[in-house]
Amino acid sequence: MPNIVPVNDETSYEAALSRSEMLMDAKLNTPEGDELDILLTLITAYEDKVYPMQPSDPISAIEFTMEQKGFGQSDLAKLIGKSRASDILNRKRGLSRSQAITLYNEWGVSAESLLSA
Repeated sequence: MPNIVPVNDETSYEAALSRSEMLMDAKLNTPEGDELDILLTLITAYEDKVYPMQPSDPISAIEFTMEQKGFGQSDLAKLIGKSRASDILNRKRGLSRSQAITLYNEWGVSAESLLSA
């Protein structure tokens, strides 16, 4: 296995990305597959540290979930009420705590996003 070094700056990050691209077709449980696994772990850790992702706002998280699950505004209305669904999607009203809990429990909308407002 080649010498794997920490990914702690842009140069080592770019090198790790380049090497991981070469190994993308590596089979699991082979030296190349193990190297790819290690590189991807290092790349992910570096990206999480240097390029942290902020949670989306609650409405964007709801819209994303609706799109992913094939839900429409009527489905949201069934959970939280017709006029409330329209007001929330049009950003005229914020989510209540109980609505956020319902969306988390029923649809699995990210709690971090729902609470980011």
